[in-house]
Amino acid sequence: MFGSRDSKNQPQNANTSFSATELALTCVIAKGTVIEGKITTSENMRIDGTIRGEITCEKRLVMDAGGFIKGNIAAATAAIRGRIEGKVVIQDTLHLLDSSHIKGEIKARQLKVEEGAKYEGQLNVG
Repeated sequence: MFGSRDSKNQPQNANTSFSATELALTCVIAKGTVIEGKITTSENMRIDGTIRGEITCEKRLVMDAGGFIKGNIAAATAAIRGRIEGKVVIQDTLHLLDSSHIKGEIKARQLKVEEGAKYEGQLNVG
């Protein structure tokens, strides 16, 4: 009952979850939320909803399968399961997980791509 751990509610991949300390300092855009405009955060960010606009995240950006972004993204690192239409600039590692779909330019120092991930557009890695 209370406090039980249901495996279907647990993260599917360690790259898409945050530690307890990180969760305390995470900006969360919940499922069902739609934001239009520019977002800037100096903390971690998790996106389960929809954003139409520019995102700047100084730390780690995580996006769930239901997330959608139409706009440009800049972050230190990112793990993506959702859909993005726009330019994605990641300072370190971009991890495209199984259900991710990116349409637009990607720039990252390192790129990890899981089976099932899709991207369309220019790719600059290194």
